[in-house]
Amino acid sequence: MSTRKRSGSGTKQPKEKIVYIFESLFRGEDVVRGYNNFWNELFLITPPSLEILDTEIQQLDDLKMCAAKPNIILVVKKCIEMLDSDNPKRVNNSLITLSSLTFALCRKYSVTQETSENYLEYVVAEAEDEIKSLIDKIKVLLSESDESSFYCIKFLLPILITNSCGRNKIMEYIMAANNLFEPLKKILSDPTQRLKYGNDIVILLTLLVNYRKSDRTNPYAVQLSLLDDEFALHGFGQIISTTLFEFIRLQSTNDVTTHNNSWISSFSSIVGNIFLSEEIDGKSQNIRQNTVLLLALYEAVHLNRNFITTLATTHTETSTAPSDLLSNSDVLPEVQTAPMLEASQYPTNLIVAVFQYCSVVMADHKNDNSLTNLKLCFIVLTCISEDQYANSMMHNLTFQVFLNKAHMRHRKVTSDRFSKPQPLAATLLDLLTEFIVTHLLKKFPMEHYLLCIGIIQRIIIYQKRCRIRLMYPWKSVWTAIISMLKFIMCQEQQLVKKMNIFNLLTKVINIFNLFITYGDTFLATTSCYDDLYYELNREEKIFSEIQAMALRYTLMETNEFKEDAFKVTSSLINILSIVKHFQIKIKEWLIAESLSTPTEEQIMKQIQSNYDLTLKLQDSLDTFERYSEQPHHLFFSSLVKDAVLDTRRIVHNDLIKLCSRNRLKCMTQ
Repeated sequence: MSTRKRSGSGTKQPKEKIVYIFESLFRGEDVVRGYNNFWNELFLITPPSLEILDTEIQQLDDLKMCAAKPNIILVVKKCIEMLDSDNPKRVNNSLITLSSLTFALCRKYSVTQETSENYLEYVVAEAEDEIKSLIDKIKVLLSESDESSFYCIKFLLPILITNSCGRNKIMEYIMAANNLFEPLKKILSDPTQRLKYGNDIVILLTLLVNYRKSDRTNPYAVQLSLLDDEFALHGFGQIISTTLFEFIRLQSTNDVTTHNNSWISSFSSIVGNIFLSEEIDGKSQNIRQNTVLLLALYEAVHLNRNFITTLATTHTETSTAPSDLLSNSDVLPEVQTAPMLEASQYPTNLIVAVFQYCSVVMADHKNDNSLTNLKLCFIVLTCISEDQYANSMMHNLTFQVFLNKAHMRHRKVTSDRFSKPQPLAATLLDLLTEFIVTHLLKKFPMEHYLLCIGIIQRIIIYQKRCRIRLMYPWKSVWTAIISMLKFIMCQEQQLVKKMNIFNLLTKVINIFNLFITYGDTFLATTSCYDDLYYELNREEKIFSEIQAMALRYTLMETNEFKEDAFKVTSSLINILSIVKHFQIKIKEWLIAESLSTPTEEQIMKQIQSNYDLTLKLQDSLDTFERYSEQPHHLFFSSLVKDAVLDTRRIVHNDLIKLCSRNRLKCMTQ
């Protein structure tokens, strides 16, 4: 009898009977001959562990796989047949076997490999009738006991990650049947089941919604867009907010520890950051784990207008706990024991979680995963800021929110970790302003800036249309935007070779035009106008430089940005008129008063008394282009691929633990 060596010992451990059976099956042997009750007895035995099954599958070359195919198909058919059994043990063991076998075949012939023959697809084709009935059986089992739901979910996840971005015959049957949405929705609606399986269900729905959605109508996307079950929507949002708050709590605790040990950090910076790469990799992995749930949030906000109410649902951070899939992942153990931040004493909601999460990933400039997730968050905020009800909510709800701020040399580190209570719209403007001033990098994140400025534009337009006066220090927005303009002009030669800077310049200048043209309807005080005009005059040089640069590109005969540069010059008309008007008035006053160096107060007084100028009414300032997913198609395709790969890794760990748990359970019975 062959044996396998026990890890860490010099002796060999005998193989289990089930391992011998599957080895024989994979060799193509007829192990059923002479055993009338073979399959009923087989599924009472604990299935082999995923590692063993996976190892056996990986060892099969093309010739051996051809011999094994009939038996693999037979096992799949018998697993599906056994789901009708009255014995829960047989049902659970068949689902575990199906999950492990699917995952092993998926790993052998993954989507990243160019294979002439995908044996998983072949198996599905040969068991077509059984696979079709499997989907109906899964629906029934999901609605039955907790244990059945657990094993069904652990089967569906490997199916989704086999080839969620390309062809996948099992997925085609799931899409055609279109009958899993209701049982998944019921699990989200039930607080007890949501606590156990909520994270898994949200990931399942996200991957289902994203399956080939660009080339045809996705029935799960349609059902998600029509979902109006308040309990299911709140459950969906609660799972996302809990995960985000756990990440925020971990990172905030780490920041506090770093601050308290600042002398150690200083010493390590002198000696050298020996362990820096490991720390960055760990944080990067933690950030990337949130991508699939941020994608779920995007789909809910983008597709379902009813979900907007969920954003404002007030709850405490500890209202639920991460589900099994999250707890089985590689989240650092400190998350479970980290002390709660003071913010947990205050009411909060999902949109607060998004703001705080953005502020954390925003502070990490060098991490590509941070920039990816930040872009996704900005797209979510773009969708939110386009919605009338969401905007109303942000301007009326007041919260005390902690926004993480990056350490910068030119500003002091403050011990005040929380802003004063203020409307969520003001907190959003704080967040966007922080991004503008902290990401003026040579590797300029153009797409992020376009989204950021677009959100500011939407907020201002909403205030103009609804005549809402938000008590906010708008000067901080003007100062941040002008800093960005100065950076762009300083780096013009490098940036223009890589990207179209003129679209961003036009958007930014039109922010000023919005204030100039419609500020009387939404600026909180008349002094805001004075501050704006003073700032425009003080920074006259940068606007003149932008005009000269745009004219230069407009006059070039061969220039791909010619039309966009012309839009910049057109948008500058009112700003330059204001500057010219006040410069003349101030110069005349200086001559009359025989002064050469006026004070800020004197200049401000001249601005206040010389508003007698005529400006051009520019078209379409108070409109914006509605968000469309199509320009971001490649971005979302990449996100889905990453989500599939990350979920695959987590599912692998889950299946290993599931097999071990099942084996231990059988041994103790």
